[in-house]
Formats: sequence, structure tokens, C-alpha cells
Amino acid sequence: MIPTEDASARKREIEKKLKQEQETLSFIRENLEKSDQLTKGMVSILSSFESRLMQLENSIIPVHKQTENLQRLQENVDKTLSCMDHVISYYHVAKDTDRIIREGPTGRLDEYLACIAKIQKAVEYFQDNNPDSPELNTVKARFEKGKELLEAEFRSLLTRYSKPVPPILILDAISVDEELEVQEDVVLEHLPEAVLQDIICISGWLVEYGRNQDFMNVYFQIRSNQLDRSIKGLKDHFRKNSASSGILYSPAVQTKRKDTPTKKAPKRPGTIRKAQNLLKQYSQHGLDGKKGGSNLTPLEGYDHDLRVKHHSEALIEKHGAAAGKDDVLDIEIDSYIHCISAFVKLAQSEYALLTEIIPEHHQKKTFDSLIQEALDNLMLEGDNIVSAARRAIMRHDYSAVLTIFPILRHLKMNKAEFDSTLQGTAASTKNKLPTLITSMETIGAKALEEFADSIKNDPDKEYNMPKDGTVHELTSNAILFLQQLLDFHETAGAMLASQGTIKTSSSASSYTSDFNKRLLSTYICKVLGNLQLNLLSKSKVYEDSALSAIFLHNNYNYILKSLEKSELIQLVTVTQKKAESSYRELIEQQIQMYQRSWLKVTEHLTDRNMPVFQPGTKLKDKERQVIKDKFKGFNDGLEDLCKTQKGWAIPDKEQRDFIRQAQRKVVSDAYRAFLQRCTNISFTKNPEKYHKYRPEEVEEMIEKLFDTSA
Repeated sequence: MIPTEDASARKREIEKKLKQEQETLSFIRENLEKSDQLTKGMVSILSSFESRLMQLENSIIPVHKQTENLQRLQENVDKTLSCMDHVISYYHVAKDTDRIIREGPTGRLDEYLACIAKIQKAVEYFQDNNPDSPELNTVKARFEKGKELLEAEFRSLLTRYSKPVPPILILDAISVDEELEVQEDVVLEHLPEAVLQDIICISGWLVEYGRNQDFMNVYFQIRSNQLDRSIKGLKDHFRKNSASSGILYSPAVQTKRKDTPTKKAPKRPGTIRKAQNLLKQYSQHGLDGKKGGSNLTPLEGYDHDLRVKHHSEALIEKHGAAAGKDDVLDIEIDSYIHCISAFVKLAQSEYALLTEIIPEHHQKKTFDSLIQEALDNLMLEGDNIVSAARRAIMRHDYSAVLTIFPILRHLKMNKAEFDSTLQGTAASTKNKLPTLITSMETIGAKALEEFADSIKNDPDKEYNMPKDGTVHELTSNAILFLQQLLDFHETAGAMLASQGTIKTSSSASSYTSDFNKRLLSTYICKVLGNLQLNLLSKSKVYEDSALSAIFLHNNYNYILKSLEKSELIQLVTVTQKKAESSYRELIEQQIQMYQRSWLKVTEHLTDRNMPVFQPGTKLKDKERQVIKDKFKGFNDGLEDLCKTQKGWAIPDKEQRDFIRQAQRKVVSDAYRAFLQRCTNISFTKNPEKYHKYRPEEVEEMIEKLFDTSA
């Protein structure tokens, strides 16, 4: 059982909590009622606001829609006005551009092109919208007029500013200074930069809008003319400035590199021209057609080289008029060589210019047309050189081949660059240079072969033989001719290879250098062999076998010394290893042959038929006569030989002294021994009549052999 006091307390506590909860519940109810009232008030306010908003919207929306319509109408009006202005402007284009079109594009190309653009748009508008309107014809005519004036401006600018390249600038461009490690590129500026940009602009417009290719024909015609004039100007420069020296100097280069010549002097003119002069005389069989080509006066102290020099100078001096023509030919040849290089350099420069102006797909064709005139003129000039050489060869003037050597070598050296420059042109254009090279190789090989045959078949005419037994003109001609092959050995070898029967491939350019060298060596040996056979035949014209020996000795010695001093011997030994020793043997044989002529003198000094006697014994008349005859035979023979041989010639001082000394020793020793045997013999009452010469006098007489000045 729970106590009564605890139950009362518990009850009071519960009642107290219940009362508190009731108070809290009443408070919540009051608050809920207030909240409901507030909510009802807010709902009423919102409902009123919504009603008013709907009233406002119903009023604004019609106004907004009306405003949008008004704005749209305004825009349409503006667009219509703008279109009307635009359309109306097309009708005024012809009038607005009339003055500018009539005055042309000169000096205001950009403004002019802007006018052309307006006219072009007007044409397009009328074509699309009103093709039957008269305005279309008007703007079309104005457009065509504008295009014609642009074409005329294109032609005018090209014509006015296209000038031939000055010769000095061309020479600077093609020169090669071996002393400079890095070559300076000379820029060939054909047109001023501002003019070039105008031309490029006009060209671009004509291609894109003008739809006209006639300007390309105008371009190549004008530039072709300037290219040809540039090369002709270089030729004229050679004629005016190279007549005396054959060397061109470039002031432009001199100012940068002191007095260095722009173009080095060719090796060819002096030596080749001398050979040509001699060869021309040979082809006419003598200086004047009646007497021999040498007729050299033997001068004491003149050595081999100096004698040959006087031989050549005498011929050239005698034929001064011909030499003058040859000097002109020298200039023409040098000019042609330079013009070939100039053409390549100028053509490359023209192509670089052309690529900026002409559309890409028309560049090769236009370039082909542009270079035709200049190229044809060069090829025609080359053909004329070949034709002249052919005619000369028909006249047996083989010197003409010497003019082909430097040209052919230059053409072949520049062929790769030439081909590269002409890349993309027509086959007929590319083949022009190879055709010329082939023609030159053919005529050159023909000249070489016919020259070798002419050396073999030169007639043995008595009037054409040197009276003093010196070097025959045929020999000097042949050697001088062969010496020119040293500077052009590759070219000459290729000439022979191109026409030879031994082929290593279809192209002459595939021959190796060694093969060409062997061919040339074989050719030189053939010429020398033919020359040797002919000289041997010619020597038989002399009635005196001693003079014949001197003649062969002089010619063989001249050949050997010339081979050695010109380094021809190295070329000869490629196929003839013992050539030098063979000539020395031939020279020695002729010396021995000459020495036999003295046997008719020294035979009187031998013991043959010499009487045997005892000292103090009186000789018989017959025995005395034998001694007298020996003295007389010696004296007469000595005088006769010295008189005859004093007029003979041995140009080589070394050989002349050697032969004199050898003969002097043989004769002097034999004469002294003879006098010694006759010392105690009384064979005449007038010994001075027979003993005419002392040994020293005999030596002096022999020392004066081969000396017409004695």
C-alpha cells in the first residue's frame, strides 16, 4: 500500500503539470488564431495585387505589340531606302567613274582599280536584275574601256622601265674571282620595286577579273627584246673595248677589289692565233706560194726558242692584214663565250622576274617564248662558226678548229646550268644547245683527222724546202697545232671519242677522262708519226745527204724540245712510253749521218797510200805527189765544206755547239797527226803552198759552221 501523504503529493504534482500544459495549449491556440487571421489578410492582399496586375497586363500588351509593329515598319522603310540608294548608285556608276576612267590608271592605280571594281559590280547587278536595261551596255562598255587602259598601262610600264642590262653589270654577274672564297652575287634589277608592284597588281587583276591572257604575250615580247638587246650590248662592248687587249675590266668590281679584272684573260688568243697564222700559211704551201716557209738566217747566239719566235713573228709581220682580221675574230670568239654565260645568267634572272608577274601555269610557256629570240641568235652565231670552220676545212685551213675548242669547252662546262635554266621548256628549245655541241664536236673531229692526214700527205716540193736545212714550216705548224691541245685536252679527247668507232655508251659525255686522254695521246702520236714519215720523204729532196741529215736533225730536235717544253711529252707517253728516247736516237743517227760528210776531208789524212820512207831518204816523184795530193785534197775539201755548211742552220745553240766541237776535235786530231807524220818529209820546195792552214785555223773554220754572219 502507498502511503496517503505520498499519494496526495503525487496528485498535486500531476495537477500542477496538467495546469501548465493547459496554459501552453491555450497560448498555442491563440497564436494559431492570430496566424490564420494574418494569412487571410495576406491572401486578400495578394488576390487584390493579382487582379490589378492582370488589369495592367491587359492594358500594356496591346501597346507593346503595336510598338513592335511600328519598329518593324521603320526597319523595313530604312532597308528599302538603303536598297533604293544602292540600286540608284548603280545607275550613277558610269557617270561617277567617267573622269577617272578617261584619265587612266597612271599614277593612281589603287584608285583606278577601286573604280573598276564599282563598274564590275554594276555589271553584275544589271546582268542579274535587269539584263535588258540600256545601263548594262553602258557599264559594260565602261568596264571594257577600263580593262583596255589597264592593259595599256601594263605595256607602258614594261616598255618605259625595261632597259637592257649594262654590259659592266652583266660581266660582274658572270665573273668568277678565284681569290674570293665566297662569291658576291650581283643582283640584276630589271624594274624599280614600285613599278614592279604595280605591274604585279595589274597582272593579278587581268588574270582574276579581266580574263585576258594577251598581256602575257605583251610581257614576253617586251622582255624578250630587252634580253636580246642586253646580249647585243655586251657584244658591242667587246668590240669597242677589247680590240687591243682582249681583256674586259669592270669598274664596279675594281672599286671593291682594286684593279682585279672581272674576267680573267683567256689563255687562247695569243698562242692559238699565232698557230692559226702559221697554219694558214702552211695551207697555202709557203709564204708567197713560190718559196719555202722558213728561209731562216742562222744567227750566232740565238737559241732554239728565240729562233722559233723570230720564225713566227716574221710570218705574222709579213701577213699583218690577215692578223688584223684574226684579232677581230679573237674578239668575236671571246664575245660569244661571254654571251653564252650572259644568256644563262640573264635567263635565270628573267625567270625569277617572270614568276612574280605571270600565273604559275603559264610561266614555263611564257619563259620559253621569252628566251627564243636571244637563244636562236646565239645558236645561229654558233652555227655560223661551225659553217665557217667547215668551209675553212674544205680549203684545207685546219686552223679553224682552234676557234671551236674554247667555245666548245665553254659550252660543255655550262651545259648543266644551261639545261637547268631551260628546265620545263619545250623539247625543241632544250635540244638546241646539245645539237650545237654535237655539230662542233663533229666538225672538230673532222678537222683533227684531216689535219693528221694533211701532215702525212704534204707534197715534197723543192721550192717549199728551207735552203739552210732548218725547221720546216710543216713541223712548226704541226707542233704549234698540237700545243693548243694541251689547254683543251679534255675537249679534243671528247671530240675524237664522239666520232670514234669504240663506244662505251650512246652518249659522248659518258666517256671517262682517262679514255679521252688515251684517244688524244693516240691522235698526237699519229700526227707525230705522219710528220716523221713526211720529213723523211722531204729530206730526200736535198741532193746533199749531209744537208738532208741536218734538216732531219733540226726537225727532230725541234719536235723533241717542243714536246718537252710544252709538256706534250707527258701526253705522248700515255701511249708511247719510249717516245723521248726514240727521238734522241733519231737525232743521234742524223748527227752521225752528217759527220760522214767529213770523211771526204779526213780520208786524205789517213795512212792510206802514204809512202813508207826512211829518215834522210829522198822521196820519189810519185811519192811526193801522193803527199801533195793529200794536202790539196784536205785543203780543197775543208774549204768547200766550210763554205757550203756555213750557210746551213742549226737553230738550237746547244746542238750547234755540240756538233761543232765534236767535228772540230775529229778533224783537228786527224790533221795534227797528219802534220806530225809529214814533219820531216821534204815533198816540195814550196811547203806553204800545201800547208795552208795551221790546226788552230782549221778549228776556227769549223767553229764558224752554221753561222751566216761569219
